[in-house]
Order: sequence, then structure tokens, then C-alpha cells
Amino acid sequence: MASTDKVIARKDGNVGYVIFNNPERRNAMSLDMWEACTAAMADYAKDPAIRVVVLTGAGDKAFVAGADISKFGDERSSEEAVKKYNEAVEAAYASVHEFPKPTIAQIRGFCVGGGMGLASCCDLRICSEDAKFAVPAAKLGLGYGYPGVKRLMDIVGPSFTKEIFFTARIFEAMEAVEMGLVNRIVENHELEFYVKNYAATIAGNAPLTVDSIKFIVGEACKDELKRDLKRCEELVDACFKSADYEEGRSAFMEKRKPVFKGR
Repeated sequence: MASTDKVIARKDGNVGYVIFNNPERRNAMSLDMWEACTAAMADYAKDPAIRVVVLTGAGDKAFVAGADISKFGDERSSEEAVKKYNEAVEAAYASVHEFPKPTIAQIRGFCVGGGMGLASCCDLRICSEDAKFAVPAAKLGLGYGYPGVKRLMDIVGPSFTKEIFFTARIFEAMEAVEMGLVNRIVENHELEFYVKNYAATIAGNAPLTVDSIKFIVGEACKDELKRDLKRCEELVDACFKSADYEEGRSAFMEKRKPVFKGR
């Protein structure tokens, strides 16, 4: 694991948490935080006990409010340093977006810039009523690369993607759900409990089924010629051949809750 107290990796049963812990700066991200996020996701990916990962911010002000500008002097002081920083950001995004198991962004307060980037990499986004979303690139004169634009467009579609970038304004939680950016809005005081139960529900379902659906949906979002349909079929076949399939049928007939092992 990358060493920093600004990112907390915590396991709670079958659920892993990545907590961005820089509340005095609204969880703004520094180089070591991006690297620690990547390391945490890599650890969870290889841990068979972890079935769902929740990403969230410490405190009650923000999920992630972009990059930590106070670190720019050290982390973006040269062309080489900028390249290293950008590579760390993209590696963190990839570690979340390509993660083989379900991911949930638990969003409270500001979700801005890099925070929007991280949230867009997650499978589901659940926010509190006070959540605020923005990509202020056009107010800063920044370019925004194809991968990040594509991830957002896959969620909200071309028109809303343009609106988000063209206006660079802050969108309230209700606007975000209307765009399809977030799956659910819950009351501020219920957010943590709601997401915990939501994650537990997903973790309690058959992992082979859930993970196969994540893969198949991901393939469906790709260009037709780039889709691995053979792998999709293999994953579906593996579900039907699994002990979990037998357990699911037995539990249904016996009117009890199934206990899935992921095999």
C-alpha cells in the first residue's frame, strides 16, 4: 500500500472502503493520495473476501473537491513532474473504472473536478441532498482528455456532458439525478447508513453473477468490434456451472437466505 494518512483503506466484512481523508481542504487530491487510491484498489481486487468497494470523503463538506492546489509547487513544478502527476491520476481512475467488482461513490458535499472524475469511474453514485457537482475546466482554461469525457458521457449522454463542461457551473443534487449522474439521493443524515445497507445487499448476492454483469455492461459500452463476446459467454456459463447456482436454487426452494461463496 502507498503510505499516506490522507487515504484510509478499511475493510468491513465483504465491503472495502476507500476514504479520502483531507477534510481541511475538502478532500482535495495530492499525488500521494492518487497513488494510495490505486494501491488500495489493487489490494481489494486480489482479495476474494471483498465483493464491493465504497469510495467516499472524510468529513461532511466534500467527496473530493478536485486537486490540492497547495501542492502544485511541489508536484507540478516541471514538465516531468506534471507528466508524473497526470500518470498517477489516470492510474487511479483506471484502478476504479476497470475494477472487476462493483464500486459505489458515496457523495456528500462537493464533488468537483477530479472528484467528478472519480465518481464517474464508479458503477453507482449515491449522494446526499447537499451534494454539489461541477467540472470547472472551462473556467480555468484546462483541457479535458478523451477518457474522462467518454466516461461521463457514458453515464449522462452527449447533451448533458456538453452542458456540464460548457457552463462549468455547480449542479445541485436534484439536477444530478435528473441527468442520470447519480442513482439515488438520500437525506443527509441517512447517507452512510443507506450506502452501507446498499453495499451489503450487493455483497450478499452471487458474486459470479454480479461481476459477470459488470463485465458484460462494460463490453456493451465499447465499440462493437472491440467487444469480447466470447468472454461474456464464458462468464455466463461459469455462473450456471457454479456451486453458487446450486446454492441459490436450494435456498429458494427451502425459503432461506442463500450463502454464496463466489465459486
